[in-house]
Amino acid sequence: MYSKALPLLSVALCATGALSHTPNSYSFDPLKHLAGVAPPFDPQDPDLDPTPPQGCNVTRAAYLVRHAAIYANDFDYESYIEGFVGKLSNTTVNWTTVPVLSFLATWQNPITDAEMEMLTRAGKLEATKLGVDVAQRYQSLRTPEKIWTSTAERTVKSAKSFSAGIADDDSDIQIVEVSEGEEEGANSLTPYEGCPAYSSSAGSKQATSFLDIYTKPAIARFNTAAPAFNFTANDIYAISLLCGYETVIRGSSPFCSLDVLSPNEWLGFEYTNDIMYHYNTGFGSPVSGAIGFPWVNATFNSLMASQNNMSNATTDQDLYISFTHRELPPTVLVALDLFNNTAFSGANNINGTMPTDTINHRRAWKSSNILSFLTNIAIEKMSCDSFGFDAGTYYRVLVNDAPQSLNGCSNGPGESCKDSDMTTWLNTRAQVVGEYDATCMPDYSNSTNVLGIYEY
Repeated sequence: MYSKALPLLSVALCATGALSHTPNSYSFDPLKHLAGVAPPFDPQDPDLDPTPPQGCNVTRAAYLVRHAAIYANDFDYESYIEGFVGKLSNTTVNWTTVPVLSFLATWQNPITDAEMEMLTRAGKLEATKLGVDVAQRYQSLRTPEKIWTSTAERTVKSAKSFSAGIADDDSDIQIVEVSEGEEEGANSLTPYEGCPAYSSSAGSKQATSFLDIYTKPAIARFNTAAPAFNFTANDIYAISLLCGYETVIRGSSPFCSLDVLSPNEWLGFEYTNDIMYHYNTGFGSPVSGAIGFPWVNATFNSLMASQNNMSNATTDQDLYISFTHRELPPTVLVALDLFNNTAFSGANNINGTMPTDTINHRRAWKSSNILSFLTNIAIEKMSCDSFGFDAGTYYRVLVNDAPQSLNGCSNGPGESCKDSDMTTWLNTRAQVVGEYDATCMPDYSNSTNVLGIYEY
């Protein structure tokens, strides 16, 4: 009797999808694990609904956006890619006999010196699309009169491409270029440049420790197949970088194949970057929060200000959009206490959550989710009349379209923060992260703790 019933049960389970989770259903996309060279994507981290909560309307919003995709970052190229590409040219290997790497027999480097740091065509298109997405998201809000950007060519062109998407006529939008000079203090979209206490090399030592660990299997595998090339840890790292950069240049890359690197090795590349950014601009840096807080404070002040009390009519905007580099968004996340591994643990060992000898797969800090090209942090001001909540004004933060709960200020609709609690929460964060000048200890006299670009 049982021998006849079991096949029928199996058929029923398959029909309902109960057996759909088989080993063959596993999939892995390296493009979502490429840290700072990942093409734009929305990781849905956490998986909260990005639409305004029931009974809420967005009345104002602000965005901090990293520039769009570039041909290559000069540090990435000079430190890793250039050496790998040079070895390809100078080493005799019959790549056609190495199945996994046979494409290297005809592969050409997509990056030239003339295009270094410049936006790719796909980058320009993605920035325009983001502008369209923001315009469609906030159809009831006015098109901004100004968009702010740091002065580098890639950020300015990202801002201009974005403006073409958000406006019917982008000539109506003024692109305000904000100096990247070292003596601007906090009054900049690159405040880390004026912070002597910040080191651009911070995190390199810790990241290198794990780089040497995760690349060992790939090095052994490739050197067995092509011993004349003498693959190194830096070569394996360069392969992952080329996967990202070639994809945003040509649309795809053979380096992204899971036959080249395994999912574990792609995750190793991601974690190496997570460690570096953790100590460089994340919770592992003692200056990150102070660098990011001026933008947080200035943005909330702009959103909170009465539209009838603005000091200048041109700053009376519904949307505040700013473009910057990869260093600023992580510091803003630290200032907001987001993706903090120890926020709910009661522990006080933030670095313990990022070991350098093994991957912490349960970490909150994942650079791919917060640092892809066009990564964006949004703050929305909402007018709400929702069931179960007091009617009034609320604020919520989104990172790459995923709503985030502010630790200690998330009791409103959609885990938003009520306006009467927001000021207290900001003051508390200011005390935790410290003032810019006191933390950065600038060696020039005209520094400031305040980001004032939105006031004029």
